[in-house]
Formats: sequence, structure tokens, C-alpha cells
Amino acid sequence: MSHAESAFKAAKLAVLTVSDTRNEETDTSGRFLAEALVADGHILMDKKIVIDDKYKIRAIVSQWIADENIQGVLITGGTGFTARDMTPEAVQPLFDKAIEGFGELFRAVSYDEIGTSTIQSRAVGGFANKTVIFCMPGSTGACKTGWNKILREQLNNAHRPYNFMPHI
Repeated sequence: MSHAESAFKAAKLAVLTVSDTRNEETDTSGRFLAEALVADGHILMDKKIVIDDKYKIRAIVSQWIADENIQGVLITGGTGFTARDMTPEAVQPLFDKAIEGFGELFRAVSYDEIGTSTIQSRAVGGFANKTVIFCMPGSTGACKTGWNKILREQLNNAHRPYNFMPHI
């Protein structure tokens, strides 16, 4: 591997918080993701908050996946089982390919932290138009788990043996 191949390459990412109640002041989960990705050397391209509405979620994500400057979307919230939780239903129809392993790994890692309550998570991931999309629960703890234990490495081109950077 040449030096150029091993040098860190920043990803251009957007963060979406799905919530009926949060605003910029109270959005600790979206703020954590935005601050963590920047602290790890990535570029925050956009950050929004949207209510739990399948079509409003899909509209924002569709706009981002159509933007050639955005390589990844991190979504927090709307992955539970309440009547208003619609993030997987909003986003999965947009996927060209699903990343089944993201939800599986997220729940496996979460099990060590919250036990069987992890079964309540419908974390999902996928690719749409060469944009990687990860949907996590709305708690800040879940976002910390997702970023620190999975996404930090998978969005780092130096992580071996595999990472998502060549695909975005």
C-alpha cells in the first residue's frame, strides 16, 4: 500500500435528526454526531431536524443522495416501534443496496450496553446513489455506540481489512 492510499481521506457527511420534539438546542444526538464526525476529521456538509414524517424524511434524504458533494448520511431517531417511528420505512425504499450487517452489528454491540432492550432498535444501513446511509436510534447513547464502535472505523479509509470509503 502506498503512502497516498493510507493517508486519511475525509468523508463529506450530513446529519439528520428525526424528532417531533427536538430543536437545535435540545438535539443532543444530532449534535453529538456532527461534533464527532468533525473531530475525527470528516466534513459536515449539512445538518437538519425533521419531524417523524415518512415523506419529509424521504425528501431530505433524497435531496442529499442526489447531491454529488454528500457522500454519507447519518440519521438519528425514528427507528423504534411507536406509531410515529418511520425512519426505516422512509429510507429503505431509497436504497440501491442494503447493509444488513449494520443493524445486526449495532444490536450486537448495543446488547453489551442495554441488554435485551436492543431488540427494540430498527437500526438500518444502505447505499443510494453511491451515498452511504446509516439510521440509528434517537438516544445520544445509541449515537455514541454507532459512531464510536462501528462508523468511526467504517468511514476511515485506513481501517483494514475493509471499510466503506472506496464505495462512496
